[in-house]
Amino acid sequence: MASDNIHGEVAPGFEPVRERFAANFTRDDVHREIGASLAVYRRGQKVVDLWGGHRDEAATVPWAHDTLVNVWSTTKGVTAIALARLVDQGLIDYAAPVSNYWPEFAQGGKAAITVSQLLSHQAGLPGFVEPTSLEDFYSWETVTSRLAAQTPMWEPGTKNSYHAMTFGFLAGELIRRVSGRSVGRFLADEIAEPLNADVHIGLAEHDEPRVAPLVAPKEDAPFDPETMAPEALAAVANPAMTPTIPNDRAWRAAEVPAGNGHATALGLARIYGALANGGALDGVSIMGPATIAQLSEVQTRREDVMLGFKPFWGRGVGLNDSGIFGPRPDTFGHTGWGGSFGCADVQSGVAVGYTMNQMGAGLVGDVRAVGLCQTIFACAGD
Repeated sequence: MASDNIHGEVAPGFEPVRERFAANFTRDDVHREIGASLAVYRRGQKVVDLWGGHRDEAATVPWAHDTLVNVWSTTKGVTAIALARLVDQGLIDYAAPVSNYWPEFAQGGKAAITVSQLLSHQAGLPGFVEPTSLEDFYSWETVTSRLAAQTPMWEPGTKNSYHAMTFGFLAGELIRRVSGRSVGRFLADEIAEPLNADVHIGLAEHDEPRVAPLVAPKEDAPFDPETMAPEALAAVANPAMTPTIPNDRAWRAAEVPAGNGHATALGLARIYGALANGGALDGVSIMGPATIAQLSEVQTRREDVMLGFKPFWGRGVGLNDSGIFGPRPDTFGHTGWGGSFGCADVQSGVAVGYTMNQMGAGLVGDVRAVGLCQTIFACAGD
């Protein structure tokens, strides 16, 4: 793609970011972009807002400034931020048992599991024990009642295995119990609409024309179901998650708060931009610095059974242990299957949102994310 087909703007000093973004459209490997967006805030000011390419693999529909895409687990970070809003309001205590807010959750020996343990993938509920279909995901009562009744797969707090899909139902039910609103409605009311952030959990039908379908990775997944531990297999195989599930209207319309958020890069950057700026953007505050510090405080560093490395988990967000989010280890955010991400660095005030439709195989970022963040933070000079 010629650089003149990249649209948008960059602030003085951030011109290399435009060059790096454009270069992803001419890669000669499996990560070559079809369509993508990138946005960056620094200390409350927008410094990068770029988009380019096409919404479809046949390259017939241009990617627009307001193109939405399913961001998979990047949704988890947004869900965690929504829950942190309730912490900031004094309505949830991270140290309290989940069952204080959701009494049925105490079943199966789960009465002592804390909110922090749940948000940091230590609760022992990485997947469903009972056979579960994709259609079950679209029935909130079905999945949350199953999780409430389920016995943990290990003693909570002693082990980590990524709660790939259950994370969202667990955190989302906490939000619903405390606020009286679904996670999608709460996100819209309390964060997305006040910040003018184009981010959704449960996509309205009138937004369908803006969605770019996901394109499956052109390489094999980094994990083999034949060799996965039961805890890990439960997270991705019951039901089986495939790259193009989000291209169905039923998925988009439901609320699956671990994986079906739809966003623009600018929307993600505005939410994380508030967190990188003391909790406020354009005069709208969603939480204070003390809550941001709690959200991003490391809870565990042990080996993750599913991911196969030692992620530094905060309370629903990941810390930058692998260097995906630039040079500082305390930068926090979340990646999504295929490459999307949102992150915030409080020290420099830099926040980034990135969305695309050509998925890579990785669950935790890819070469595009790493390259973009390296360039962004180098330009920021912090």
